[in-house]
Amino acid sequence: MRRAAKNLNLQLWLLTLGALLCRLIFLPAKASEFPSSSNENASSPRAFAANGVIQEIQPGAKTVVIKHQAISNYMDAMTMPFKVKEPEELAGFHRGDEITFQLHVTETESWVDGITKIGTVPLGENKTPTNSQPAQIQVAPPKHPLLDYKFTNELGQAVSLNDFRGQALAITFFFTRCPLPDYCPRLSKNFQEASQKLKSMTNAPGNWHFLSITFDPEFDSPAMLKAYGESYGYDPAHWSFLTGPADKIGELARQSGVTYESDAGTINHNFRTLIVDTSGHLQMVFPTGGNLSDAIVDEIIKAAGATNQPAAQNKNP
Repeated sequence: MRRAAKNLNLQLWLLTLGALLCRLIFLPAKASEFPSSSNENASSPRAFAANGVIQEIQPGAKTVVIKHQAISNYMDAMTMPFKVKEPEELAGFHRGDEITFQLHVTETESWVDGITKIGTVPLGENKTPTNSQPAQIQVAPPKHPLLDYKFTNELGQAVSLNDFRGQALAITFFFTRCPLPDYCPRLSKNFQEASQKLKSMTNAPGNWHFLSITFDPEFDSPAMLKAYGESYGYDPAHWSFLTGPADKIGELARQSGVTYESDAGTINHNFRTLIVDTSGHLQMVFPTGGNLSDAIVDEIIKAAGATNQPAAQNKNP
């Protein structure tokens, strides 16, 4: 009897341990963890129940800005722009509506639905920056002042963008804590995919470099940026993550057409990816998010061309 009781207790203990391990293994990832760069679960969205207050509605862009409470097992309380599948889902809703909704997240995109009004909250003047962007890629002025500023890279080294003179540059602004896969993680994935494509191409130029500049310098230390870069398998020979004084980063962002505002643990911002040629002139601006990896590759090849030509062709007649 005693042996049987001991065996039963052992079996119960093993079952309890197994259940605990299953919970740990399958527990949803927290927003503070870096996003995976794989597409393993891209077709299997996770759903989270949430509630919050509408701060702004952008029906043309199918976007609603919500100041939401903490979303269990996913993200802290923040103010974030969320996408909807169809503009009709925002019909009848207004700024100040208190709502419940469902957040769906895959490895590559996120969206909300099931929006239900449960009350109204009085709000002051709307100061949330919009994410409105031109519908097409724009060519920017030929010279950009951000080339003259000093930064610190993910290795703790002081660098100037002028240190990269002679290389074609792609530059974007982001922050590592961004929890939605189709925002900052998509910008980083663009650089990851473009890097891989350039490295695999025959006769591709070698004089190129990608720069990801954080506008969350208080949190994004060099060590944090290095860990983030490693989560994307970055190559420091061709991709750097930069931080610096908040006022300087803010000035550079504004001069690059980037609007952003810190709010309750997150940063609301629009998108900009800049292409700078080998002579330090701004060649192209991509004013949108989304998958731009092929377009970035094409522009980098063009931007690198000035010093990628045989020496005889570069001489003045």
